[in-house]
Amino acid sequence: MTGLKRGDAKSRDRVLSDKELAAVWQAAPKIGLLGTAVRLLILTGARREEITQLRWSEIQDDDIHLEGDRTKNGEAHIIPLTLTARAILDRLPRIADSDFVFTNNGVKPIVAWARPKADLDDVSGITGWRIHDLKRTLATGMQKLGIGLQVVEAVLGHVSGSRAGIVGIYQRHDFAEEKRKASISGAITL
Repeated sequence: MTGLKRGDAKSRDRVLSDKELAAVWQAAPKIGLLGTAVRLLILTGARREEITQLRWSEIQDDDIHLEGDRTKNGEAHIIPLTLTARAILDRLPRIADSDFVFTNNGVKPIVAWARPKADLDDVSGITGWRIHDLKRTLATGMQKLGIGLQVVEAVLGHVSGSRAGIVGIYQRHDFAEEKRKASISGAITL
């Protein structure tokens, strides 16, 4: 296991290096269906539950459309899909009469991460990180590319930070085009 517990200071500081991220990306298909989810998390910066509970009906053209009841902040969120992310989704098998993307039985989404994450650590050789660190890694990478903080926050679906308080009341731009450009700019080409 990672040795990190929820609330540990280091658990909120971890950013995977490019080499570590490449190792996780390469190892992901070896752990099954949740490995595919890991790849989408790397590409989108979405929250774990937003991807693992993803429904086919939420995928519209080149975006994932999440209603407020599916996001942490309660606001609708559109996640742009890169060509790579769209290709990953297009290759996934569908279970007849099920709207869940990540499911083994068609009745409910996969929710158990402990074993697949441990397997991913073993196969990739990368330890001491959490699934949520992929979100932080994407944000940090986008910032290193010069993508503005407001756009990074919009990609992540955050409404705090630069959009908090009085700014959030008056700033109503959705950053849709900026999010798409940032997603393409920050796209992984491993």
